[in-house]
Amino acid sequence: MATRAFILIETQVGKVRDVVSELRSYAGIETVDAITGPYDVIALIKAEDMGAVADLVTGKVQGIRGVMRTITCVTAG
Repeated sequence: MATRAFILIETQVGKVRDVVSELRSYAGIETVDAITGPYDVIALIKAEDMGAVADLVTGKVQGIRGVMRTITCVTAG
């Protein structure tokens, strides 16, 4: 069974559109939306397992220019 997780992303001022656009090009990312509140973007990812989730978040998402901080929320059911 695949692992799903929501990634909450805080971006630098003025970088939301760039981050959203780049995230939408990555395999494994199901949806990406700009949001209001303390975080700027939320992405739903689907991967084989927790290792693949970690690889996507630390290897790609956190490397996007303009991403300041992420929080990963793995679904529980």
